[in-house]
Amino acid sequence: MHIRKIIHIDMDAFFAAVEQRDNPALRGLPVAVGHDGPRGVVATASYEARRFGVHSALSAARAKALCPQLIFIPGRMDVYKAVSRQIRAIFRQYTDLVEPLSIDEAFLDVSHLPCATQAAREIKTKIFQTTRLTASAGVSVNKMLAKIASDYQKPNGLFVIKPKQVEAFVAKLPVEKFFGIGRVTAQKMHRLGIYTGADLRQKSEAELTALFGKAGHAYFGYARGIDERQVEPNRKHLSVGAENTFAADTADLSFLRRELAQLAHKTWLRAQQMHFSGKTVTLKLKYADFKQITRSQTFEQPLASEADFLQAGENLLHKTDLSRQKARLLGLTLSNPPAPPLPGRQLWFDF
Repeated sequence: MHIRKIIHIDMDAFFAAVEQRDNPALRGLPVAVGHDGPRGVVATASYEARRFGVHSALSAARAKALCPQLIFIPGRMDVYKAVSRQIRAIFRQYTDLVEPLSIDEAFLDVSHLPCATQAAREIKTKIFQTTRLTASAGVSVNKMLAKIASDYQKPNGLFVIKPKQVEAFVAKLPVEKFFGIGRVTAQKMHRLGIYTGADLRQKSEAELTALFGKAGHAYFGYARGIDERQVEPNRKHLSVGAENTFAADTADLSFLRRELAQLAHKTWLRAQQMHFSGKTVTLKLKYADFKQITRSQTFEQPLASEADFLQAGENLLHKTDLSRQKARLLGLTLSNPPAPPLPGRQLWFDF
């Protein structure tokens, strides 16, 4: 049987690490890259800040409450993209099968190499020699396990899950660590007595799909260490978005607008990382009775800024009805990328 060798590389606190590299005065201090203001959001926090509970997508106000000495730095996406190109050039020294997930992480299929662990070790070394930044690497037989492994010994870690270790590793793994299982889903699993991969494995595929919908098929495989997804170097993204399920249902419009601002920032940041642009904004709202609605708006040109994206989302939010049902989930998506120009067609320029 052919066993795949997959590496997941994840840069450590990437944006904040670049800022600390370029400004020695910031080294060893709690740093957040993002917007410091009433509606500001943390994009990335240094490990010094994370010790206080500061993390990405956290509001600036909450971050400063947790860490009053936090230093906010505005992002420099052009610099981050340039460093990312350096890192991807290193990846391609080892394989053409590179699937970037964002500006600071990627999957690599190195099944053709004699030793994936050695390749991961060399890649980490070359990244540091080239950029003076550290990366964490996970090595295993599929994408799910490699991604879990890369987070296991952060920062600057290298963790390997060998084929013969998969079953025992997955059995002990908390369900929160599995791909696609967020806080709310994990809480539901806990109420059902599912805390680990071993617990999850006790459920049939039919039971899991009845409980969790289509995601149940994936959970059934994950509980057995199975993930058939291939590394796709040319995968084209048709949309990018983010959503959040609330701890308690709410009809508080001020709260929803704050949540929307965080979702807009998170989505816009992902779009920039993926070099993605889109003309359609879609708001998703799931009510307390699980009824789901969407509202969309399409523009003639791709959205030009995060502020425009957020404004479109707020306009759509105001078109929803919260008078009868409270909301349990809010989501915001950017989609409908512009078609590439035809040969000989004059391009549109914004003067």
